[in-house]
Amino acid sequence: MTMGSATRVFLAHLRGIGVFDPNGDQVGKVRDAVTILRLEPNPPILTGLVVEVPPRRRIFIPMGRVTDISSNQILVTGTLNLRRFEQRSNETLVAAELLDRPVTLVETGESVSVLDLAIEQNRAHDWLVTQLFVRRKGAGLRRRGETFIADWTEVTGLSISPADQPAEQFLSQLDTIRPADLASFISHLPSKRRLEVARSLDDEQLADVLEELPDDDRVELVQLLEAERVVDVLEEMDPDDAADLLSELTPEQQTDLLARMEPDDADDLRRLLTYDDFSAGGMMTSSPIVLPPDSTVADALAQIRNPDLPPALASQVYVTRPPTETPTGRYLGACHFQRLLREPPGTLVSSIIDKSLEPVRPDATLAVVTRMFAAYNLVALPVVDEANRLLGAVTVDDVIDHMLPEDWREEDDGGLSHA
Repeated sequence: MTMGSATRVFLAHLRGIGVFDPNGDQVGKVRDAVTILRLEPNPPILTGLVVEVPPRRRIFIPMGRVTDISSNQILVTGTLNLRRFEQRSNETLVAAELLDRPVTLVETGESVSVLDLAIEQNRAHDWLVTQLFVRRKGAGLRRRGETFIADWTEVTGLSISPADQPAEQFLSQLDTIRPADLASFISHLPSKRRLEVARSLDDEQLADVLEELPDDDRVELVQLLEAERVVDVLEEMDPDDAADLLSELTPEQQTDLLARMEPDDADDLRRLLTYDDFSAGGMMTSSPIVLPPDSTVADALAQIRNPDLPPALASQVYVTRPPTETPTGRYLGACHFQRLLREPPGTLVSSIIDKSLEPVRPDATLAVVTRMFAAYNLVALPVVDEANRLLGAVTVDDVIDHMLPEDWREEDDGGLSHA
């Protein structure tokens, strides 16, 4: 069946069929298929095929290289990596590990055996397991049980369970999951298990997760972790999120953690903690992109290209008199990245600043900030003090976060798409 029309494929039927390059030359035969089992309710995803090439070497061909699948051949394109296939810890082989595996019917609790798995391609061009061809247990020694096709949603037993795996193995299977989804999974774990997983994350990953966890869960987790580890993670967090987290702790805990931090980082957080949570000062980050007026468009674009920068903060740069650390010298204006892309690299940013974007004061209310974002289609808004010094920037994601109910992270309405 071609990739452009029917897209359902039964994996067991692929074993032994030939794999051909665009010239029609056979490069090998399919020996197995590689899947990644995921957390419920997400079905396994097919990542590639194990193909045997002469002389009896098994290699991996990703599904992105497969251009056509039919009942008697598979066509692939591009240069093949002839390195010998080595199975990773988060990968499961269909023929070797899933066929004949017992699964459970959701409706009846009956155990059935997997004979085959059907995959289909979704709009994102990922191949997902959508159906299973299964067999019931037979009566007597020689009688085979009834066979039938069950939808993925009708069975359990082919998903990973975070509660039953070592933290390192669990996390290795989540290397593509988004922080918001990982936080959602972690929040449903028992406290002891949650702590184990948190300790297995690096500082940057844990910072991302803490930014997404419900307030009660992240406070509990911070209180269980060692103080020095918490400090390292706070320094990785966006300043506004770190200040939000500190505000949920006791004054004694705040004082202890701030005393352990680098002085500059601690000063930023102390300043943010003085603002009301639902004000521009309470929502802003103190680390936007700030440049002096003699910087060039090339300088600004180099800053925007930083892959660790959130998209909303990368949308514009702010031009101020020195110093450029917040609170800065006098605020001059902002440059949107689209304008930067239209200008020659050597152009000074001071010559193309948008002076029509009015900044707000840190005591501006959520209602005022929200109306400005809506009225002017903004993704970020500068915040200045009485002396017109830049204090930071409010981004649209923080505005939305403050507009939603406090328990919005705990609601499970299917709105999050999992990896």
